[in-house]
Amino acid sequence: MEHRLPIGYTRKGEPLLKFTVDVLVIGWGKAGKTIAGRLAGEGRNVALVERSPQMYGGTCINIACVPTKDLIDSASKRDGRDPVPYFSSAVADRDTLIAKLNHANHAMLEGKALLFDGVASFTGPHTVTVSGGDDEIAVHAETIIINTGAHPATLSIPGADGPRVYDSTTIQHINPLPSRLVIVGGGFIGLEFAQMFARFGSQVTLLEAGETFAPALDADIAERVRNMLEGEGVTVVTGARATSFHDTGNQVDVVTSERTFTADAVLVAAGRLPATEDLHLEIAGVATDERDYITVDDQLRTNVDGVYAVGDVNGGPQFTYVSLDDNRVLWDTLHDGPRRRNDRVAVPTTTFLDPPLSQVGMTMRQARQSGLNVLVATKDVASIAAMPRPKIVGQTEGLIRVLANADDHTILGATLWCIDSQELVNLVSLAMRLGARYETLRDGIWTHPSSTEAFNEVLGTLTPLA
Repeated sequence: MEHRLPIGYTRKGEPLLKFTVDVLVIGWGKAGKTIAGRLAGEGRNVALVERSPQMYGGTCINIACVPTKDLIDSASKRDGRDPVPYFSSAVADRDTLIAKLNHANHAMLEGKALLFDGVASFTGPHTVTVSGGDDEIAVHAETIIINTGAHPATLSIPGADGPRVYDSTTIQHINPLPSRLVIVGGGFIGLEFAQMFARFGSQVTLLEAGETFAPALDADIAERVRNMLEGEGVTVVTGARATSFHDTGNQVDVVTSERTFTADAVLVAAGRLPATEDLHLEIAGVATDERDYITVDDQLRTNVDGVYAVGDVNGGPQFTYVSLDDNRVLWDTLHDGPRRRNDRVAVPTTTFLDPPLSQVGMTMRQARQSGLNVLVATKDVASIAAMPRPKIVGQTEGLIRVLANADDHTILGATLWCIDSQELVNLVSLAMRLGARYETLRDGIWTHPSSTEAFNEVLGTLTPLA
């Protein structure tokens, strides 16, 4: 077990060395590391436990948002180069970047908080044992913040633990690049990896268990996204539920309800589950829901006084920026401030395809079901004269759709599938949070050439939703 301040350890089997801090944070994710630094900055004695040095900084910078987007960017730049060595080089570049971020995140807290490498397990409502190798210590804190995040879900089917079956973490270091890759799961993780590996040079088959491809999207947009992926060589199969994986020694057969697919590797993209296995929450009396996520109220309080849960482990939207906002909510909870989880509105999302697909608020299907008087504007990116940037960069795929309330002209939602949509959606989200009228975006003075000026044109075409 590694530590950054000399407090001593006890070998397992010997009497535990016990010490007390004001605040114990379990897990180095976005919310945890941020609140740990802030609380230490106001003079509290803070300890932070992380089970793996490879996870300093949390999931996002080490195995999720940042490294995968780095690989996606590399894949888009292959430009015909030999796939196998190019992929190896891209992975090496990814690792160099992530090592720097990992080190920088450790440096942010070094000397400010007690930092431990080890596995934390509750032994009581406010006491935790931290174990690392043959060493262990006991930590008592009146305030404990659980921030252990989530991990990829597995499938409970034969062969799921086979040597050619990967998850979204392990496949980032697959070696060599698979010639044939089957992806099980058509959610946003599956979509991103499908396009990425196709661009790296793999023959990709994407299996969706449901009968509908990308059901969270409006049907017309889902169809166009599917057509784009298929145009890049991805085979999309719906209604295909994997029932077993059979490793033959040099390949793997993916048996589904439809047929058998043969591949060099399988990526299981079946969602994520809370990382609570080693916490022994039942000993502390911390309640969980039917999916094993820690139950919290709108102030991130568990049912145990002084114990809080932030980030992915509490069952909220699994995004780094939501975890960061959990830090704000918890800060106010600890300082009698006003923030609550239930005051969040217009939280945006982006699926990092090329072009990226971003959403906030209602889809057109949801708008029809809302009972509101709705205006809608939809325009293909290629036909937006006021938006030359996509033509400049050579990416004119996609469309922009905005929904507005016909009665008060506020914005109800948007789907932005275009270059720079990960930035545009933030502007729409801000307008929604402020209750701005759609005319504010329509008549805005935006730089040129930019993607933002698309709003000048698109929002001038709003018509009643049929």
